[in-house]
Amino acid sequence: MDIELSAVELTERMKMRSGQSYNSLDIELRLLREKARLACGKYNAHPSKGNFKHISRLFHKLSTVVIEPGFQCDYGGQISLGNNFYANFNCVFLDSAAITIGDDVMLGPAVHIYTVDHPRDAQARKAGGCIAKPVIIGNGVWLGGGAKILPGVTIGENAIIGANAVVTKDVEANTRFLG
Repeated sequence: MDIELSAVELTERMKMRSGQSYNSLDIELRLLREKARLACGKYNAHPSKGNFKHISRLFHKLSTVVIEPGFQCDYGGQISLGNNFYANFNCVFLDSAAITIGDDVMLGPAVHIYTVDHPRDAQARKAGGCIAKPVIIGNGVWLGGGAKILPGVTIGENAIIGANAVVTKDVEANTRFLG
């Protein structure tokens, strides 16, 4: 007896999380972004230990952390923060792919971590096409104010990223990247 297996159709969210091209205009993804924005808005409007619950739900892993107001993320659920994590004011995590941050990491104000990239072709961008690559930040890293970490970057342990640096490629452990 022949058994016919039907192919499972992947949702845009499944494609996004598996590193495939996906459509960011998908309704499920738009609703997830709205939910994350609302949670961040509640915390940012009245930052307190009590209101931290609104954004704590957005993290895959969370331990001893301090996140100053102004925090924003795309979706939540793919951000893992190590022990003794500190994010200064106005940090942005575009978490279409996993963002994994080690222990004892400090982020200056307005640090942005991007996992999402867009096609170079204008028509593909207009249609909502995206691809996401994970970002990994090792233990003991310090990211200076205004630093931008681009998709697919790994930053090794104890590295220091200078203020306003744009990090487009991996940074080795125990080094300084000034941009």
